[in-house]
Order: sequence, then C-alpha cells, then structure tokens
Amino acid sequence: MPKHVKKADLPAKLCIACGLPFTWRRKWAKNWDEVKFCSERCRNTKPAPKQCK
Repeated sequence: MPKHVKKADLPAKLCIACGLPFTWRRKWAKNWDEVKFCSERCRNTKPAPKQCK
C-alpha cells in the first residue's frame, strides 16, 4: 500500500465469524486475500454451523 492513504480508502472485508466489517492492516499486507477474521477472538471461535431443514 502506498503511504498517505486515508483510512476511508483502505479495502475492507466482512468477518466470517461475527459479520462485522474490518479494514486492511499493514500486518496483513502479504496475505490480505487469505484473511477471513477480524481478530484472534473471532478466529478462535468457530462460526455456528448452518442448519438444514
């Protein structure tokens, strides 16, 4: 990412565990495509299984 980028211009994703949006962080620069969770807490909690009828 280039320097001097406004926070509003950073890419964002939705966390698969909690569903909340989170934005790009420098520590995720090398593997942004693989990031799925917004935090360690969400990564450690598994998403609820989908129930089929």
